[in-house]
Amino acid sequence: MSLVKIFSMMSLYNQRMNIQLMAHCQRLSADILVQETHSFFPNIISYWNHILFGDLILIGRLAANKIAELSLQDLSAFPSPKSPDDIYQNNLADIALLRARLDELIVRYCQNLTEDDCDKYITYTTTEGDSISKAVADVTQHLFNHQAHHRGQLTCVLSQFGIDYGCMDLPVIVFEGSRTKKPALT
Repeated sequence: MSLVKIFSMMSLYNQRMNIQLMAHCQRLSADILVQETHSFFPNIISYWNHILFGDLILIGRLAANKIAELSLQDLSAFPSPKSPDDIYQNNLADIALLRARLDELIVRYCQNLTEDDCDKYITYTTTEGDSISKAVADVTQHLFNHQAHHRGQLTCVLSQFGIDYGCMDLPVIVFEGSRTKKPALT
């Protein structure tokens, strides 16, 4: 299976999981959304903001290198990530709108990604100020790993609040699997 097909599938999984988890979070009271979780981030709002940070900074690095038809113009309506502790929105409804727009951009990025793109290297400066070069495939993989890692923490917090967030199995969430692009007609 190609990396492009895997990343396309993962972009759909990411989008659908964010919709699913956001729907459950939107049913929670404002008090619960900011209640101390005694976990990696202080509250549910902080989890959503940090996942946005990771996505924005990584997709920004790819856009700066014009990978998969992505450009910095595509990010002009989004906040500029500065720190892993950034808070872009305190209101979950506003976070949900930002999240949906960013997920659409990530899906489009993956739909335009080519195997040649995956083999390219980009150079960027980390949040710690170090210059680093990484393969596009590695940056894209990290985009999805970062999301999954923090969504896993978020689901633990939701469980502790008694929320049944539903199935998270990839074959169920993206039932079409890696065949997310229809074959070309001949």
